[in-house]
Amino acid sequence: MLSNSAISDQFNLLSKLMDIHQENTFKSKSYSAAAFAIDKLPLALAEIPKDQIAGLKGIGDSSAKKIIELLETGKLASLEELIAKTPAGILEMMQIMGLGPKKISTIWKEMGIETIGELLYACQENRLLLFKGFGAKTQQNVAEAIEFFMRHQGHFLYAEVETYAYHMQEVLQKNFTAFQFSLTGDFARQMPTIENLEWTTDIPKENLGGFLAQNGFSIAYEEDLTKAIGEEQVQLVFKHCSLEQFSTHVFFNSCSSSFAETWLHQFPQTRYCSTEEQLFASAGISYLPPYLREDPSWINKTNYPSSDIIQTGDIRGIIHSHSDWSDGTNTIEEMVKACIEMKLEYLVISDHSKSAFYANGLNEERIKAQHQYIDELNRKYAPFRIFKSIECDILNDGALDYADNTLSTFDLVIASVHSNLKMSEEKAMQRLIAAIENPYTTILGHPTGRLLLSRKGYPVDHEKIIDACVANNVVIEINAHPRRLDLDWTWVSKAQEKGALLSINPDAHHIGGFADTKFGVLAAQKGGLLKQRNLSSFTLKELEAHLS
Repeated sequence: MLSNSAISDQFNLLSKLMDIHQENTFKSKSYSAAAFAIDKLPLALAEIPKDQIAGLKGIGDSSAKKIIELLETGKLASLEELIAKTPAGILEMMQIMGLGPKKISTIWKEMGIETIGELLYACQENRLLLFKGFGAKTQQNVAEAIEFFMRHQGHFLYAEVETYAYHMQEVLQKNFTAFQFSLTGDFARQMPTIENLEWTTDIPKENLGGFLAQNGFSIAYEEDLTKAIGEEQVQLVFKHCSLEQFSTHVFFNSCSSSFAETWLHQFPQTRYCSTEEQLFASAGISYLPPYLREDPSWINKTNYPSSDIIQTGDIRGIIHSHSDWSDGTNTIEEMVKACIEMKLEYLVISDHSKSAFYANGLNEERIKAQHQYIDELNRKYAPFRIFKSIECDILNDGALDYADNTLSTFDLVIASVHSNLKMSEEKAMQRLIAAIENPYTTILGHPTGRLLLSRKGYPVDHEKIIDACVANNVVIEINAHPRRLDLDWTWVSKAQEKGALLSINPDAHHIGGFADTKFGVLAAQKGGLLKQRNLSSFTLKELEAHLS
């Protein structure tokens, strides 16, 4: 039989969902009051005669009928109906501290956000500030609460654990100077999302486990494994081996399973080596860094110019950035100064277009004013150059949301889908191909609209998208925001083979976002992107020539 506490919880949930769905406010309040009253009852409702429940303090006729329904069936039909028409992400959002039903309703109904990952991304883009009831402090609190919640879910973005991984590496090396530690696993291979941080080490299990336990970690042992979880809630996995076997274990623990299987099939005589480089030399092939040990096909790409694979130092400018003219937090001049300090050669300002009302998108008059301002800044900061751009919404029919005479005023146009993301592949392809074929489209922004760990993105035929971009001289973006990394790295190699030009762009909404370029580089490296095929590696003169 249901306890009073369980019945109260059902009424609380019913009340909150009614508020989220903007249903009868009076009834919602009465169910909330009933929940409070039920919690205070000295007797279990199951023991009270049913005809007396309606007379209890704080419980009216409607609430009494629902209590009886719960006691008799264990369910509440009206609640189940509301749950059935509520996206799972909205239900999850109710667990975030500081988000009440009314705010969640605004987030869902007005902002069109359905997952906590999308909501965190919206906070990072300052989208919440444009809606009633969301100030800067509220937005910051929501972001912090989401990050705390997500830290306890077991999967992390690479960017979220990078600092912690290197910190732990330093701690281990400092306290165990006589032993070897090497980061391996998904982190070493630069996977966009990480479940465990993994090390290969020659330190005995008991020594390591004792040290970690003394420092507040929960420890579990398995054969040749030590697992630990600390206050960061990231699982650490240590794979133990002898010192003689260390380098070979590091190699195999830094390969995907399919890469390792292919390697052993081709080189069954693999022996223990003192370094990874020796292991590659003994197989007669060039050294492959861990980020290329995902796809087994790299084993046979003996003539690939791996020395030209993109590095963070190859980035010459910031492409795709938002200023305080739309939903960014910095002025264009502040962004220019930051770029110059970073020794970059150019900045592409691509604020949101007018359809993105939620992001304070620019109408035609504001575009003219911004272009005049950019002209002034270009005179002031020459030879550094600011390019006039826009992140133009791809509308439902594939059109861009300005007339040609406006589009022609930009140096380049980034075309992106931001609305009506729930599409079939047929619909998504129709929109994207139409936008790619628009003569003013320069770059296809975040091609699938995905948000890692939050939103799958709309389905597309990647090969057809790549072919269309090549045919129309449209650059494909690798959006470097750690939550996007879209185009996915698995398509980078194919895009290059077909002759596509790609561009690692931070989609920055503040100066600090420029640093996200690095995560785009790490993802692009997995696909073997050559610096010559990356637009943001072009010098200023090369970019001007390309755009002309």
